[in-house]
Amino acid sequence: MESSTVRVLLLRTAGTNCDRELALAFQRAGATVEILHIHRLLAEPGQLAHFQILGFPGGFSYGDDIASGKILANQLLHHLRTPMEQFVRDGKMILGVCNGFQVLVKAGLLPGPMPQLESSDIFTTTLTHNAQARFEDRWVRLKSQSSLCKWLEPGISILLPIAHGEGRFAVRDPAVMEALEGNDQIVFRYVAEDGKPAKDFPDNPNGSAGAIAGICDITGRILGLMPHPERFIDSMHHPYWSRLNGNAAPDGLQLFENAVKYIHNSMAVSV
Repeated sequence: MESSTVRVLLLRTAGTNCDRELALAFQRAGATVEILHIHRLLAEPGQLAHFQILGFPGGFSYGDDIASGKILANQLLHHLRTPMEQFVRDGKMILGVCNGFQVLVKAGLLPGPMPQLESSDIFTTTLTHNAQARFEDRWVRLKSQSSLCKWLEPGISILLPIAHGEGRFAVRDPAVMEALEGNDQIVFRYVAEDGKPAKDFPDNPNGSAGAIAGICDITGRILGLMPHPERFIDSMHHPYWSRLNGNAAPDGLQLFENAVKYIHNSMAVSV
């Protein structure tokens, strides 16, 4: 099972529906991808060691019957916490998109331990119902903010689609927001057309605190975001592609390319 190429594992379960799109994005970035049902990893957790990137796709895992991502998050927290922590200690990367972001937050992997707070305090943020109390399906503007994050450098403006009903980022108290800011863990903010942080709907599509669309952990290698980068990896995915004569840069693809390059450079894995 060992390989000299960058290997990505995508976990799916009942209700996951964006796994193939996420797989294609990593494949276009030069990685080899395997999609695995969570039950197979629960049966053999050691399989995780054969991969350098772990991905949690979007969808509605277990129908979001309790809360978005909560059941899958509990499986990770109670049955895979040790191998997941080892995965991160080994210098590897994790991505959660939309429902995957919800899973990472509710499993305590994001934002993770922060020096300013108690080390055992990992449940400091959540993703909850949109302020508009409805499902939002639209394209949004984002700007990257973090020099810590390994997935995308700061200062880049991108356009990506969203599709969620529980994407409002919320913090437990002001100290948590201060810690996120202080640690450079805020990776993406929703922005208005002028590039300034979005204040109101629809620029801030769900009412997220601080217009936050994505965060990372303190290593910069675990990233979660509500918008879907895997849905903009080709110029024809742009909503106005026909007017742009195929010249729209596929903004989402660069996240996957950066991750594959990072693993190549840090772990001597070929691309």
